[in-house]
Amino acid sequence: MTEQNLNEVLKVRREKLQRLRDEGNDPYLITKFDVTAYAKDINEKFDEYEDKSVSVAGRIMAKRGQGKVGFYDLLDSTDRIQLFLKKDLVENYNQIKKCDIGDIVGVKGEVFKTKMGQISIRVLEITLLSKSLQVLPEKYHGLKDMDLRYRQRYVDLIVNPEVRDVFKTRSRIITEIRAFLDERGFLEVETPVLNNLAGGANARPFITHHNALDIPMYLRIALELPLKRLIVGGFDKVYEISRVFRNEGMDATHNPEFTLLETYEAYADYNDVMDMVEALYDRLANTIKGTTDIEFDGHAISLAAPFKRARMVDLVTEHTGVNFDAITDVDEARVKAEALGVDVEDLHSVGEIIAEVFDATVEDKLIQPTFVTMHPVEISPLAKKSPEDPRYTERFELYIAGAECANAFSELNDPIDQKERFMAQVAKKEEGDDEAHPYDADFINALEVGLPPTGGLGIGIDRLVMILTGQHSIRDVILFPTMKPQD
Repeated sequence: MTEQNLNEVLKVRREKLQRLRDEGNDPYLITKFDVTAYAKDINEKFDEYEDKSVSVAGRIMAKRGQGKVGFYDLLDSTDRIQLFLKKDLVENYNQIKKCDIGDIVGVKGEVFKTKMGQISIRVLEITLLSKSLQVLPEKYHGLKDMDLRYRQRYVDLIVNPEVRDVFKTRSRIITEIRAFLDERGFLEVETPVLNNLAGGANARPFITHHNALDIPMYLRIALELPLKRLIVGGFDKVYEISRVFRNEGMDATHNPEFTLLETYEAYADYNDVMDMVEALYDRLANTIKGTTDIEFDGHAISLAAPFKRARMVDLVTEHTGVNFDAITDVDEARVKAEALGVDVEDLHSVGEIIAEVFDATVEDKLIQPTFVTMHPVEISPLAKKSPEDPRYTERFELYIAGAECANAFSELNDPIDQKERFMAQVAKKEEGDDEAHPYDADFINALEVGLPPTGGLGIGIDRLVMILTGQHSIRDVILFPTMKPQD
């Protein structure tokens, strides 16, 4: 449709609305409509609805027929259903025939099948509830422009029903996660979005200003530190599912705001958390997909427990042939990494170099679920050191299809060790590292009060939904992804 034609159509729609108002039929004055049935139920349980009176409401998506008979396709929140309109059955037939595709109507009628076997509603009464003044994308071409789909998600949901299915599945996943944790005795809590410090992760925060207190404040980058304070306070098992915000890059797996699940369990360690994560993924796959065998990005992936477990440094050795576990000199580690084509010029410890080599050479090769354990202490400021080797921490990240899907550790509860690591992070921040962890004096005080041995977990809900719905961009599982403003 040309711009001129579009403008003419929009003009005609506004003129129709004005005529309705002049006739005393302003649809926007209607405040409610009683709905007694939904399209999906009628279509799937026709025998229960046949010849029964129903009241449905939704959007007109197609119009067929002429003269004294018309067929409309009505889309409600569940499915499409055909409307059969006959002039001698509908009092305001001539008025309704002037409805446009996109208009929202309320219908009362009887359920039946046409001679062609199409489940339909024989319309006895129809009311225009809202006039669509815009034009929906054409039926067969749909809304294909991805940028426009994300900006106008409301239109995307109307014309691409499979998109609504993704977000219905997302809701089911979150509901199932809550049920899983509730059954295990976890308590769901809420913690502040605005904080004086941006702690709990290494990330660049969003900064705002509190006018009444005249202080800078930070949108949270993680849920961790308040939740661990609750463990100090005597709760044994807590969790939160909430939005967090990181002022960083955007790509297929990163959005500046995303949904995070964090759990903390007293008297447990990271091995217990691994067991729980396996059980959670296994349950979600069976509940949502009906099987633990899924397909993602061309790979057949099994989400059945147990998952592979391997130390980060051993995976680096497996994929590069270089045993960084035997290297203690940072200059030697730097030479080995650069020989692998990995840029580590700005890194100043063997642990940081191991992590960078892992990211560059191993991460995208971990297709089947894999717990990558024993992360270097330099990149894990909140994790407990391994008793077997203090260079590493009791931490794991879960990788599936080459992407990180969970992060967890045996929580550091030694206030002296935690203070030293915070100070090391402060030194990195002073050297220009915007993502280094700030010093949190109150959290140190909480640890001095006493944090029991605790296993903590973080799972990015968006990436989990991507895997279980087969989506390859995080924007396809976030209803309103962050977009650059249009001119």
